[in-house]
Amino acid sequence: VLWRGMAALSAYRCIECNGEATELYRDYQRGVLRISICKSCQKPVDKYIEYDPVIILINAILCKAQAYRHILFNTKINIHGKLCVFCLLCEAYIRWLELQDSSQNTDPDDLIRYAKEWDFYRMFGIASLEQTSFFIGIFITLWWMTPEMLQKKSDFILLLKALLLSTYGNLLLIPAVIWEHDYTPLCLAFIKMFVLISNSQAIRVTLNLNRILPWFAIFSGLILENGVVFLFQKMGWNV
Repeated sequence: VLWRGMAALSAYRCIECNGEATELYRDYQRGVLRISICKSCQKPVDKYIEYDPVIILINAILCKAQAYRHILFNTKINIHGKLCVFCLLCEAYIRWLELQDSSQNTDPDDLIRYAKEWDFYRMFGIASLEQTSFFIGIFITLWWMTPEMLQKKSDFILLLKALLLSTYGNLLLIPAVIWEHDYTPLCLAFIKMFVLISNSQAIRVTLNLNRILPWFAIFSGLILENGVVFLFQKMGWNV
């Protein structure tokens, strides 16, 4: 199914070579459409415009650069904010469950729901601060290593959007909780690794970098994030 309304006058990107293109396809009326050919690599600018969304999602899960370029540059997806909040809620819920499991108080009347509800909000705030520090570490590293890539406000916004969208792997926390078993900690570790790989691919595609620099930026982000966690622990907070 061809996605209409995308052939605006703004610039698009070739999903193969990352070159700029003025249109994704040309409409010759009466249902006759022709996919544009990239002038640089002589391949279709974006073959995914005629793919089913499920196929695109599968390719994104496989971390294919072409799928990431299609989503980030050639579509008008604006769910990154909602997706981020939902993923943080999932993360907060996981932490909240672990906190309840570690609690030794079994009295059903222990200041009941209010204290437990406050714990959930606290976990959501901590998860938000940790992710913010992770992103800040990435931005600082990339701005220091490749200042020419982040010269305009729009460059920062695009990278932030890419990072937020690439955290979709945290949605796997839901089935990990529903189908709870003895290997849940291992599942959570795999989910974390998958999210980091997605973050790396998002940075690489957005800034057109090699494979090493995105991982260096992610490593810096993890250092800052763990520093925040250490600070919370020093304050006596259970994170």
